[in-house]
Amino acid sequence: MAEGRLKIVVFGSFNAGKSSFIQALDPRSRHIEATSKEGPTTVAFDFGRLTVRDRAVYLFGTPGQERFEFVRQILSRGMDGAIIVVDATTGVDAMTRHLYGQLKDLRVPLAFMANKCDSPGAVPEAVRRDLPGEMVHPISARNGENVHAALDAFVATLAAR
Repeated sequence: MAEGRLKIVVFGSFNAGKSSFIQALDPRSRHIEATSKEGPTTVAFDFGRLTVRDRAVYLFGTPGQERFEFVRQILSRGMDGAIIVVDATTGVDAMTRHLYGQLKDLRVPLAFMANKCDSPGAVPEAVRRDLPGEMVHPISARNGENVHAALDAFVATLAAR
């Protein structure tokens, strides 16, 4: 993106909390969803924007189902960084590993948000163990715990590049 702006794309499995993460950061964010038998799901993308460290940050949230791979590919174009949201109550699943592999191949700066840390059974340490050497932030998108600090830390790493 242009000077002073960052495009960050948010990835993750179905129901990991990508939309909630973006909404916790920008309550005015836009969200396109449909209802499925599992509950509401993103069918196009989420969009949020905020200022972090004097930079305009544009957040694009991707759908979590495999069938929306083409949407993830389109939204990934020109990204400055990527965030993978992981449900800390279920851990690193096959979809997360798939996304991780794709993003590592693109050599894009990456951070992980271990979400739902306020829920019973959350084990953010297991997420860290499964992703050795990666930046993993424990958060709760539902109550906003640590979401701004985690994004600030990631933006600081992007700004330092």
